[in-house]
Amino acid sequence: MFKKIIAVVLASFTTAAIAVPLGSQSVLVVEDGTGKILLEKNANVVVPIASLTKLMTAMVVLDSKPDMNAPISIDKNDVDMLKHSTSRVPVGATISRHDILQLALMSSDNRAAASLARTYPGGPTAFAVAVNAKIKALGMSHTVLEEPTGLSPNNTSTASDLIKMAVAASAYPDIRRITTDSKDTININGRQVEYHNSNRLVGAKGWEIGLSKTGYTEEAGRCLIMRIKSAGKNATLVLLNARANSARVMDALNIRRFIAGDEATAAPKVMKASSRHKHRAAKASTSRRHRRVAN
Repeated sequence: MFKKIIAVVLASFTTAAIAVPLGSQSVLVVEDGTGKILLEKNANVVVPIASLTKLMTAMVVLDSKPDMNAPISIDKNDVDMLKHSTSRVPVGATISRHDILQLALMSSDNRAAASLARTYPGGPTAFAVAVNAKIKALGMSHTVLEEPTGLSPNNTSTASDLIKMAVAASAYPDIRRITTDSKDTININGRQVEYHNSNRLVGAKGWEIGLSKTGYTEEAGRCLIMRIKSAGKNATLVLLNARANSARVMDALNIRRFIAGDEATAAPKVMKASSRHKHRAAKASTSRRHRRVAN
């Protein structure tokens, strides 16, 4: 009986995934160009995806060919009444659609994402129809997106579906550029405000990142989509439901080392770092939970 249980548990992992320490609940790493699966763990389990949703929001908005210089005024309907997350974009601020997209993707601002859907041609109803059509067109058969920010736990998908979304999003120059900006300064009501990328790996030494999006809600855990280059090899990765930001980062580090062929030396370092920062990460995660959602 015990042997059967072990066999069932191991069936959810590839051999490579067993060799590489991965704290995220679901993981999928695919080689760009060939589509070869490099790492896989629970890739077909449906889970909440938090702000990874915003990549879909951006694609649907850009597909409508909007005037990116047109001003958008943030109103009370854009305020998060579900999680009560904070925003540095005040109600009443008027910002260009270009800068709104920058805020939604780079710093994962929820009001910005909500305003993009609200001002979509035909309004939120037309936006929802366009999102469902895009999901169908991309073959994301296990994905449901009810709103544009990722705040709702009903926004769900699988790592396998999200690889498709990441590949599609990478075809948009604006999305590639914005998600790989480490920071930007945006005029908010006449004041220059500096915003930073929600993924601290963007701009970090040694990282070549072609696409990035983080996500976090209590239900979804820490999530990440990235396209990276390591040792001349290009790959797309999806991490879902890591317990802490440090675990999400360590998974990404492990994956990069694995792609570079250095997985044998990656494991001990990552395991040691995880142990050293476990208490600190848990404490920080708890203290920030009320304000860092869907990022």
